Amino acid sequence: MRSQLFAFAAITALAFGSSSCIKKGKAKGVADNGQLMGASYGNVQGMSKPYGMVFVPPGTFHMGPSDEDINYNFTARNKQVSINGFWMDATEITNNEYRQFVWWVRDSLAAKELGYGKETDGNFAVDWKKAQTIKYNDKAVLEKISKLTLTPDNRLYGRNEIDPEKLQFRVESFNLKEAAKLENKGKPRSSFIIKYDEKIYPDTLVWMRDFSYSYNEPMAKRYFSHPSFGNYPVVGVNWKQAVAFCRWRTNYLNSYLERKKKVPESDFRLPTEAEWEYAARGGRTQSPYPWGGPYLRNKKGCLLANFKPGRGNYAEDGGFYTVRADAYWPNDYGLYNMAGNVAEWTNSLYYEGSYNFQHDMNPDIRWDAKDTDPPRMKRKVLRGGSWKDVGYYLQTSTRSYEYQDTAKSYIGFRCVIDLPANNPRR
Repeated sequence: MRSQLFAFAAITALAFGSSSCIKKGKAKGVADNGQLMGASYGNVQGMSKPYGMVFVPPGTFHMGPSDEDINYNFTARNKQVSINGFWMDATEITNNEYRQFVWWVRDSLAAKELGYGKETDGNFAVDWKKAQTIKYNDKAVLEKISKLTLTPDNRLYGRNEIDPEKLQFRVESFNLKEAAKLENKGKPRSSFIIKYDEKIYPDTLVWMRDFSYSYNEPMAKRYFSHPSFGNYPVVGVNWKQAVAFCRWRTNYLNSYLERKKKVPESDFRLPTEAEWEYAARGGRTQSPYPWGGPYLRNKKGCLLANFKPGRGNYAEDGGFYTVRADAYWPNDYGLYNMAGNVAEWTNSLYYEGSYNFQHDMNPDIRWDAKDTDPPRMKRKVLRGGSWKDVGYYLQTSTRSYEYQDTAKSYIGFRCVIDLPANNPRR
């Protein structure tokens, strides 16, 4: 996907250059004097500040435990690294934000069944003006999109509804890391293109599956569907679904930028483990928590995050389960709930000794595990701790993991994006 965007950006540059900057062999505003004057984009602009995101400036920090941890030092020593600047979601992705993705997929699939659009080169271009008028409570409409609805034996009281299992997003990406390897030089571009369908509806049953002998049915039924939880972090989303969301968000943004004659931008993605820790620290390189530390309470005795402060004690911090994604005070970068609420997926493979061989510039270790790979290759790093965790997991340096195809009631995510250095910070 990323390589595709690079290629598209290059083609776009040529197109704009030929249409808006060059006229009859002369650069706009520049005399044809036989000198190398350069070819600019002209009036074409990139996007401004991404909505709902904050800028994390480039810098250096000590990655790893801020205090002495003998066992930790055997596998993950404190290490000074440098991180390039990036934009990060100020909050975890909320139910409302993820629902926009779900509804987009629903509407695009329904539009295809209804013929609202046209087929071009094997791709269906949706007519979104018509797609936005689809009435899902109309029996005639539901009959026409029966491929997307529940079969009669799966209905309660005869209600014909959209089947969440049939909401699948077509993920298309380009494996730039593999294409960059010398041994793969000369291979056709198609060798590195990845395409697959991903089910995107959250697994709402995690609220019951995660806790044995515990009554959590109301959360399973209402957490993702009731408006009261709209600004709470989405959960029940596995790593692969989080990646699919990032791919959709990238395509959604760049489609808009193309319509507005603006330059396409780089991909939304999950942060690397190092980026996440750097952002969580908020510039406090040797502090154990996003707010500094070393305590989990302020001077008034109030808890500073949503977690489990004691055995069987879930409510003292103000939230029994999750809380709003913008609850509690943000860290010095303006990021909310980098400790507690929900643990967050990162893009990094969990490997115990990765700190020992990662680069000291933008450290990153990835592995795009296939379904046939052994389980240990499917472990992805989790950071931040959650509403059901004890204080240890809230530390900015604490690592844990979960398998990429596993969803939990206490795991969410947030996105990052790399934008040019001259992007306005307002």
